[in-house]
Amino acid sequence: MKKILAILISVFLVVPLFAAHIRGGEMYYKYLGPGVTAGNSRYEVTLKLYIRCDATPQQMDPEEPFTVFNRSSNNQFGQVINAPLTNEVQISYDPNSNPCISNPPTDICYRMRFYTTTIELPDDPDGYTISMQRCCRIAGIENVLAPSDQYGATYLCTIPGTDALPLPEHNSSPVISGNDAVAICVGSYFTYDFSAVDPDGDSLVYSLCDAFQGGGRGNPAPNPAFPPPYSPIGYQAPYSGGSPLGFQATINPSTGIISGIAPATAAQYVVSACINEYRHGVLINVHRKDIHLRIADCIPLKAVLQPDYSYCDDFNVSFRNEQTNPTGSVYIWQFGDGSAPDTSNSQLGDVQHLYIDTGTYRVKLKVILSGGQCLDSTTTLAKVYPGFFPGFVVTGSCVLKPLQFTDTTKSRYGVVSAWSWNFGDETTLADSSHLQNPSWQYSSIGTKQVQLIVQSNKGCIDTATVSVDVKDKPAITIPFRDTLICSNLPIQDTLQLHAIGFGVFTWSPASRILNQNTADPFVFPTNTTTYFVQLDENGCINNDSVKVRVVDHVTLDAGPDSTICLTDAITLHPSTDGLAYSWTPIASLSNPNIKNPIATPTGTTTYQLIAKIGKCSVADNVTITTVPYPTAKAGPDTTICYRDTATLNASIIGSTFTWTPAIGLSSTSVLDPLAFPLRTTSYILEVFDVLGCPKPGLDTVVVTVRPPVLAFAGNDTSIVVNQPLKLHATGAQFYLWSPSTFLDHNDIQSPTALFNTSGVYSYAVKVFTPDNCFAVDSITIKVFKTSPDIFVPNAFTPGKNLNFLFRPIPVGISKIDYFRVYNRWGQLLYSSTESGRGWDGTFAGKNQDAGTYVWVVQGHDFTGKVIAKKGTMVLIR
Repeated sequence: MKKILAILISVFLVVPLFAAHIRGGEMYYKYLGPGVTAGNSRYEVTLKLYIRCDATPQQMDPEEPFTVFNRSSNNQFGQVINAPLTNEVQISYDPNSNPCISNPPTDICYRMRFYTTTIELPDDPDGYTISMQRCCRIAGIENVLAPSDQYGATYLCTIPGTDALPLPEHNSSPVISGNDAVAICVGSYFTYDFSAVDPDGDSLVYSLCDAFQGGGRGNPAPNPAFPPPYSPIGYQAPYSGGSPLGFQATINPSTGIISGIAPATAAQYVVSACINEYRHGVLINVHRKDIHLRIADCIPLKAVLQPDYSYCDDFNVSFRNEQTNPTGSVYIWQFGDGSAPDTSNSQLGDVQHLYIDTGTYRVKLKVILSGGQCLDSTTTLAKVYPGFFPGFVVTGSCVLKPLQFTDTTKSRYGVVSAWSWNFGDETTLADSSHLQNPSWQYSSIGTKQVQLIVQSNKGCIDTATVSVDVKDKPAITIPFRDTLICSNLPIQDTLQLHAIGFGVFTWSPASRILNQNTADPFVFPTNTTTYFVQLDENGCINNDSVKVRVVDHVTLDAGPDSTICLTDAITLHPSTDGLAYSWTPIASLSNPNIKNPIATPTGTTTYQLIAKIGKCSVADNVTITTVPYPTAKAGPDTTICYRDTATLNASIIGSTFTWTPAIGLSSTSVLDPLAFPLRTTSYILEVFDVLGCPKPGLDTVVVTVRPPVLAFAGNDTSIVVNQPLKLHATGAQFYLWSPSTFLDHNDIQSPTALFNTSGVYSYAVKVFTPDNCFAVDSITIKVFKTSPDIFVPNAFTPGKNLNFLFRPIPVGISKIDYFRVYNRWGQLLYSSTESGRGWDGTFAGKNQDAGTYVWVVQGHDFTGKVIAKKGTMVLIR
């Protein structure tokens, strides 16, 4: 019992570990000839597994079970044959093999283990499927739904039956010979070889396909294997079995080479390839290979261009290397037109080149890195033929009737050689054509987006898209549904009707009409008549009508006379049933041949209008009187100081006037009001008269207000006798101090004061601008006979009006180095280096208790001598 338990533990521990080390596999077979038993055939069947190189011996089986299923009996189980390990080959990617790859991968290494056995099977009409299943794939596979380690793998081969491959023919699997240990770098161009050689000479067609699930965690190594059909693994969008590396990487169906741009994420990806074998045009077998590809975070040096480029817009063309290369790469372009090579060291290797003529040019790109040690090159064709303009027109619009599409593409060079139409019919997937001028019949109404992709024999490709409105009946438009004709003998007029649409037109009634079956017939009724038109578009019918009223004269009233202000415009509004118009004089009219022109007369003008209906006409006049605008002269602009006053001086020609805005004006009804705005203001003078001009004359005067002058003479201070004190005022460009006693200058910004006696002295400074805008401030200076010192109070009362700050009083001190206050436990409560500032009795926003506090202060007097003091003071609450 203990032995059985030990075996079970070994199975459950070893198998999952082993399975996580599988990196892919394929199963193939070779026909060996007739079997020992008549009617049988012998095959050598091999399973090639890709195992990680760091797998331990305990994680690798000495044999693998092959399960045979009979396809004639709905894939019923036939037998299990254990295939022993017959060979092992280690392959790996050498990171030193290509010095032109930055950060090369170091973990691409496989132990290819071959399990081979011989199987004898009866020749069968439907053939056989041979399978081996394992669990599980590794975690974190990028293109598989998480968790990817829940999926196992199935490796299989199919032996065709005699229905697909009649005796005496037999089949052997294709043999894939590509190198599996290759470096593929993220976001870079790559190739991977799935190509195979078929020993029977069968035709091979390659495709990317779904990888299959296999054993699960509950049954990691099914024996026998589960029967077909097998379920695909779950792919993570946007990946799929047909695009396991993204849409930029595809497989060549003829060569089996995967090429394109690798995904942008460094990770493991499951890639499965199917090889279809055809013999005599019949599919006889599908061979599969399933492998995990490692996309590494490396950067190769590569010159990659598309096979050819078509430039159909202009002669200035752009090229760019399709590969992201290591930093420091140099790109050398030769454009094939005899011009000098162009060198670019941009990260993308992009460049522009201006060709001087059309043509197909062979372009060469060379990429160099590390002083020339690493180099790659490629060539492509540049087809430069500008002047390619796609387009098409559509005739018809009816549902269930053919619409005709006509290509109108223009090509300056070459001719259009290929057409690809998509008619935008949502009811079918077959709505396409490759004819130049096809037709298409829609089965539903609505707007259809029709697309035409055209290509010229010079390689130009472009697209034209047109919205086509498919209706239940053809569109017909009559611009005028009610019109006039004049019939007054001996005048007999003729009127041309007009309809818009595609198809055959038929007008009725048929009397007194010419060109009845056209879009533009002529009619000459003697009485008011309604004409009906029918539009026939390939049997699709629509109808419309127009009423022709017959009159014997033209009515006209040119409108009432009007008065306008000179230089203004007015729209003329006549009342008439006329259809054609002619105004005179034409010089001041926007358009003399419309009903409502805009008139801008330079003086009083009489306009005549002749209105016509065919050959009938009538005339009438309208007079526009012009009156000059009232004259307003608000006076010259002026400038004032802040809070100063200006007098406006206006003059007018008119009867009444007013100023706006009223703010800052002494009066709005006098011509010379006082203006005292606080900011620059535009005052508008409006003048009215009673001569007929309904609009005021306007003029504006701007009162510019200079910014206020903010005078500052400096903070009050204390000094000692014979101590020089440099005053400093601010606020404007010019300064005048008074009195001038004890000052070296009184007309500069920063004079020096030197007092030889003690006392209290006050100075006023006038600060003014070039416009003489000014302000005044003062400073008080206390002069002591004592030596320079720093006086500190011995008590203070925070929160009171007096003595609310505890601060030093410097006398003769030019600089305070520091002033600090400590509590009785030595905690620093306040510190400052600014003269005049002090402690308010709080710390961290809280009032400090009444009691004794310690202070220290240090400064320099005007001679540079250090003065330091310390002491205590009492805080009183």
